[in-house]
Amino acid sequence: MTEEFRSGFVTLVGRPNAGKSTLINAVVGHKVAITSNTAQTTRHRFRAIVTREDMQMIMVDTPGMHKPHDALGEELNTSAIKAMEDVDVVAFLVDASKPVGTGDEWVARQVREVRGARKILVITKADLVSKETAIQQLEAARALGTWDDEVVLSSKNGFNVEGFVQAVAKWLPEGPKWFPEDMDTDQPFEVLVAEFIREKILRSYRDEVPHSIGVVADQMTYDRKKDMYRIFANVYVERDSQKGIIIGKGGEAIKKVGIEARHDLEQMLGCKVFLDMQVKVKKNWRRDLNQIRRFGYGEGM
Repeated sequence: MTEEFRSGFVTLVGRPNAGKSTLINAVVGHKVAITSNTAQTTRHRFRAIVTREDMQMIMVDTPGMHKPHDALGEELNTSAIKAMEDVDVVAFLVDASKPVGTGDEWVARQVREVRGARKILVITKADLVSKETAIQQLEAARALGTWDDEVVLSSKNGFNVEGFVQAVAKWLPEGPKWFPEDMDTDQPFEVLVAEFIREKILRSYRDEVPHSIGVVADQMTYDRKKDMYRIFANVYVERDSQKGIIIGKGGEAIKKVGIEARHDLEQMLGCKVFLDMQVKVKKNWRRDLNQIRRFGYGEGM
């Protein structure tokens, strides 16, 4: 055992699709956060925990910061900004495959206002670009602030993920184990289930429909004799036309989502899963702050 044990919190921030959730999964070593190419994939601010012999790093995943178009977008931005308060490290993620632009500048401005935390610049998705382009992105992003450290990595192929862990770890203070060693996320079980279902919907549908989806796992029971979870979930949309799209002709679309979600849930739970999903209409819920918080998104979780 080492003489000193370090522990602390690192918040990951960046534009939508900067690779925050994918990096968290890569560091943890298995899936704890959902991912997709759709903006607003992450709606919950949650913690992923990595415990080693000499340190415990608690990573805070946040919604992508963007110009909001509704109450949901405003709430997600608020959640991301608040997640930078009272942490030891803020990691600012920039996508190597997209030019540094006004969106990155806006996020960097929020990071610059943070006091008391070390700041690490992280260039993600290095596997998608040449070495020269990655270096150019790094140089462009450097100009957005003052950084205590910088890392170029690819979560997809594991390139320099350990470099990120070490870059964070060296700035963590001495401290206790905040979470048990076998705990890798503080997400409530019901939230994980709902998010795994929502991920499959995000990956299966395009255009506006994914943004209009809210998922709530209403009931879950474990049958010991059959070693099986029975899960009942509601999928909420904003309009009747969206309900038809989600269900699909003859129920084929929602059936496909159910099969894919059940596969992930069975892997996570280590047992059989019976999954029942109902699609319901909740008119314009993204404009209703109370409803947003009832779904557990943003600061209302």
